[in-house]
Amino acid sequence: MIQIVYCEDDYAQAWDEYVGRHEQGSFYHLFGWKRINESSFGHQTFYLAAIDQGRIRGVLPLVHLNTRLFGKILCSLPFVNYGGPCSDDPEIDRLLLDEARTLVERYGIKYLEIRGLKKLGGDLPTSEHKVSVTIMLDPNPDTLWNAFKTGHRNNIRRAYKRGLTVRSGGIELLDTFYDILSVSWRNLGTPLYQKSYFECLMKTFPNDTKIFVLDHHGVPVSSALNGHFRGVVEGMWLGALPEAREVEASYVLYWEMIKDACERGYHLYHLGRSTVDSGGEAFKKKWNAFPTQLYWQYLVRNGGPIPQLNVQNPKFQLAINVWRRLPLPVVKVLGPLIAKAIP
Repeated sequence: MIQIVYCEDDYAQAWDEYVGRHEQGSFYHLFGWKRINESSFGHQTFYLAAIDQGRIRGVLPLVHLNTRLFGKILCSLPFVNYGGPCSDDPEIDRLLLDEARTLVERYGIKYLEIRGLKKLGGDLPTSEHKVSVTIMLDPNPDTLWNAFKTGHRNNIRRAYKRGLTVRSGGIELLDTFYDILSVSWRNLGTPLYQKSYFECLMKTFPNDTKIFVLDHHGVPVSSALNGHFRGVVEGMWLGALPEAREVEASYVLYWEMIKDACERGYHLYHLGRSTVDSGGEAFKKKWNAFPTQLYWQYLVRNGGPIPQLNVQNPKFQLAINVWRRLPLPVVKVLGPLIAKAIP
């Protein structure tokens, strides 16, 4: 008989071994994210595993955001591109979801949000406004280069001639990455997490995270942080200063990251999630990337419409415009207090 178990650290190894061998397992499903969300934000977590005769048959990582701004939210997974259940069959998905429903009732949670690569059974309200954009890699980056359209290759060459270079490394580049991301997100009108969140992430996965910094004549203007798991690169965060746009820095940064992934033997590069039919999706498709639908499904405790905690919601436009005008020191103080409440 299958039992649903609330996993703590003693299950970490078995959890990661299951995720590592399962086709639906991803970097975001790894057990280390439990400790990251608890220590960085103080969020309560529920890491559910379906156990059958001592073997894990499915997992569902859940994070409980108890916020003054938006109420109580249960999410799999907040702050990252996707999560959701990873299991051996749809019946186990159902058992994990049933346990998540009990948490919604027990803690008076406003709604459960599951961000997944697959659509779960049942009649859960579903949003399909996001896609994950992916590049099929090759051990020889020239294979990808030769497949680009001529105009795209010319854009990359032109950008290189503007004095752009890229370096990569680990936690020693965190300060540069965070400084750039702080400006970039402020300009977008979006609060940013505290630096210790990224530090905790890189210390939890020291061999599976990497920072890239793009310099213009030696001055950092753009940066990205990627994760790596089982042959897949996860593009998690990328930021750029205004001057990076002027020199088309993204062409060089993306190409250097793609080359690095090819040469290190990875076979897929998830360029991160994008809004359907957005400029971001269009740029990523220039690299011969293809979109994969993401399914954001909801269980709203008292019924009602799907929540709209996103920048497209007109309710937030005033706050976004105000945030863009705030001095950077103010943003760095207030941003983490707000960001940890926005899944």
